[in-house]
Amino acid sequence: MTLSVECPTCLAPVTWDASFPDRPFCSHRCRLIDLGAWASEEHVIPGNDQEQDVFSEDLPPQ
Repeated sequence: MTLSVECPTCLAPVTWDASFPDRPFCSHRCRLIDLGAWASEEHVIPGNDQEQDVFSEDLPPQ
């Protein structure tokens, strides 16, 4: 059985094996598009509000 997934960028089918070295992306181009989205903060991982308060520069000095 061969595992097939969708490219996260263009939704093209990708076979999960050595024939697609950029998996889960279908191509190097789609990989770079995704990287650019992370770099421009279009993609983010939600953080813990309490951690953000601790590391925020907006906190008054103690």
